[in-house]
Amino acid sequence: MRSLPSPARNPYWRFLVAGFRGQSAYPLAMLAGLVANATFGLLKGGIMGAAVESAGGELAGYSAATMAAFVWLGQGMLGSVNLWGGSDLQTRIKSGDVAVDFLRPVSVQAAHVLTDVGEGLFALLPRGLPSVLIGVVVAGMALPPSAGAYALGLLSLLIGIAVSHATMYAVATTGFWLVESRGISVFYMAVSGFFAGLFTPIYLFPDWLLTVALLTPFPSMMQLPIDVLSGQVTGAAAWQHVGVQTLWLAAVLGVGHLTTRAGRRRLEVQGG
Repeated sequence: MRSLPSPARNPYWRFLVAGFRGQSAYPLAMLAGLVANATFGLLKGGIMGAAVESAGGELAGYSAATMAAFVWLGQGMLGSVNLWGGSDLQTRIKSGDVAVDFLRPVSVQAAHVLTDVGEGLFALLPRGLPSVLIGVVVAGMALPPSAGAYALGLLSLLIGIAVSHATMYAVATTGFWLVESRGISVFYMAVSGFFAGLFTPIYLFPDWLLTVALLTPFPSMMQLPIDVLSGQVTGAAAWQHVGVQTLWLAAVLGVGHLTTRAGRRRLEVQGG
């Protein structure tokens, strides 16, 4: 009887593990990131907490505890989601090294996205979990109400990480036409953070701006996972959040697949 292949032999599993292990090679960078997360978390928490207090103890459906959860869960996710632009694919397209990637018997898109997701998953350990612990101890942040909510929150978090890196991959493929795509990355950084809920909950936006935000994949990267993880939404509403995230993940992966195929036909090796 033929045995099933081991996951360790699957090349795509190895890309995920390689990203995880590669990020573990920079412990001081992780420590510096945690210090930055804690510092800005305290500043942001003070500002947002004051806003809730000035509004009479509730602001756009947020209490002091749920606003603290928004702040500290967001800080914990910063090392895992790509809201900053920049991708290894951009460099490889500019140098022409991506031509070598296309010669390999694996999907270029899957290789890059899985490697980036692996890096994001590792960052949850030295940056994400300690940031959340700080929020629990210092700010009394809200937590999911049940074990099932924890499990769904974790699923939402994983999808959010995948959406962010798959979206950045699609953005990076513009390099097949532009060659130098750093300007696009800077624009992505400005827009993604704003609409993802990096600075403030998107529910504080005016109605028209909230509608615009919800028509983008960015809330699925941070705001929606935070809603589920903090217990801000539960039951059917939480499942709806996860469903929206899943649809956006499929959409950005589809766009990345199409732009990769088109870019491969247009590819020019630029030297390097």
